[in-house]
Amino acid sequence: MVNFLIFGPPGSGKGTQSVRLAEKFNLAHLSTGDMLRAGIAAGTELGKKMSSIMSKGELVPDEVVIEMIAARIDSAKNVAGFLFDGFPRTVAQTVALEKMLNDRNMKLDCMLVLEVEHDELVKRLILRADLSGRPDDKDPAVIENRIDVYREKTEPVINYCSERGIYQPVNGMGTIEEIFDRLSDYVGKFVN
Repeated sequence: MVNFLIFGPPGSGKGTQSVRLAEKFNLAHLSTGDMLRAGIAAGTELGKKMSSIMSKGELVPDEVVIEMIAARIDSAKNVAGFLFDGFPRTVAQTVALEKMLNDRNMKLDCMLVLEVEHDELVKRLILRADLSGRPDDKDPAVIENRIDVYREKTEPVINYCSERGIYQPVNGMGTIEEIFDRLSDYVGKFVN
């Protein structure tokens, strides 16, 4: 099993690219946001626990998210590996994820980071607001804050992965197809 992290600032296209990469390379796309919502909707024991936490406006603790990911990994069948989207967000989460993977004789193989120019991110977010009806993506102050939070919170994870030799920057400029081709070149080195 091969395991990828995909990172990029808001508007970088990581969600769009993750779905395509997962399909092309038979990877399980693990979007923690989607998994949290699905667990709650399914009414599983873990979902009830998460719903209780989130209904109080609290963040789901790292160990609960790791437990959710572990359950998804343990139930996955006939996949070449996993593509983590939206997690980990901190070095502590990265360490916990690595430990859980190591317990299953797995490891993080590559961190793909989409690099997109600031002005392009803003343009993409405004366009996304028009297409998806997300008004928060139209407010320049909100956009700047989201990009700043990404840079502040994510940089330590990028540095951590870089020290382990798994960080791979990817040019995130261009068309969806051009970016997908670049990502596919990197993923293809690990998945046959």
